[in-house]
Amino acid sequence: MKLSASRASLATLLTLAVATACAPQSSSNSASDRDDTSGTLRVWLFQEVGNEPKKKVVDSVVAAFEKTHRDTEVKVEYIPVETRAQRVKAAFNDPASAPDVIEYGNTDTAGYVHDGGLLDVTKEFSAWPEAKSTDPTARQSVTVDGKVYGAPFYVGVRALYYRTDVFKDLGLKPPRSLAELATTARAVRAARPDLYGLAVGGAYTYGAMPFVWADGGDLADGRSGSYAAAIDSPAARKGIKAYTSLFTDANCPAAKCAGMTGNDTVTAFAAGKAGMAIGGDFSHAAVEAGKVKGKYAVVPLPGVADGSVAPAFAGGNNIGVLKSTRHRTLAVDLMERLAGKKTQSALFDAMGFLPTFTDVRTRAAEREPFVKPFVRTLAAGTKFVPASAAWSQIDSSQVLPTMFQEVVSGKKSVDAAAGDAAAKMNAAFGDAG
Repeated sequence: MKLSASRASLATLLTLAVATACAPQSSSNSASDRDDTSGTLRVWLFQEVGNEPKKKVVDSVVAAFEKTHRDTEVKVEYIPVETRAQRVKAAFNDPASAPDVIEYGNTDTAGYVHDGGLLDVTKEFSAWPEAKSTDPTARQSVTVDGKVYGAPFYVGVRALYYRTDVFKDLGLKPPRSLAELATTARAVRAARPDLYGLAVGGAYTYGAMPFVWADGGDLADGRSGSYAAAIDSPAARKGIKAYTSLFTDANCPAAKCAGMTGNDTVTAFAAGKAGMAIGGDFSHAAVEAGKVKGKYAVVPLPGVADGSVAPAFAGGNNIGVLKSTRHRTLAVDLMERLAGKKTQSALFDAMGFLPTFTDVRTRAAEREPFVKPFVRTLAAGTKFVPASAAWSQIDSSQVLPTMFQEVVSGKKSVDAAAGDAAAKMNAAFGDAG
């Protein structure tokens, strides 16, 4: 976990965590011509593992907003990340039931723009004083064709959480390769059958993909506008095999783990039911609030070679305003407050979310040592999803989780499942034009 970096280089490394996004199929959605200065604003934010600290920060922002706008009420709903695609698509198609402000993943940005759902806030963002401190890649995550459709909210990257007490008792050291990770996981499970060695999930796409990327595989080949699936390449299949081999009674039984999501694996670790788990910087608060507080540490997820780091997904979330809002000025004000420096600093303290403002992030990293393994992960190089309008369809259709689960359940071989997943991806790429 040791890392030497100047303030400037630390901030630079952290900027690598955010990337551009991709798009779903389009639908018609026109902008509202109203800009009411009072009334009710609806907000959809993502439900986190251990959501209460996030809720407290948001409640404080809402209280200050309502105090400034006394004739305005804000209603916040926390929605599951896994079902966001269906919820948001329905909102785009039914403005009457749609929220005014939403949190969305950076993989969703261009898709939501393509779908006609997000409001162009280029003018407001440019005039927002705090925007000047937003790092360039974070700014890119809310930009499509030169226009801005939201404000960056936080940076997200994953690493390996492990139980220091269990490792000490068993004489184990943090694994330095993926092969050693599997061996260590089995050792934990063998000595402590009440624990998963490494909590894994069949529905945990961004926990699985580092295994594929580490073996030289990828999701797709090509560039924006022209992609072909690569998930069935020999290198990718090797990574799929490495990940799915962890779903056994010797580590994490398929019957219990095949349906687990990323949140489920973090919940299991926080509850003291796993020796290791792949979690994000954004999982820190949930783990701290669990039974393992004071009994865990974090290191980068190792790669294939000894001492290497597996490529991690370059994640992050944004806050945007829906085009259908009837409270444009109020909604943009609330967006800026939710994504502002004060809130991002508070969310770092409360949840471990890495800020997107370079100055706020540098100060946060200096205060908290838990940031260091995530910085090392970022410095080692991150990966992203294809910048295609097809990705939202691929993601919401659960193409990759289905592939992993088919292998884990024994329904299909790695080759067959990967081939079917590639066919589905190519169909989506073709539909996207």
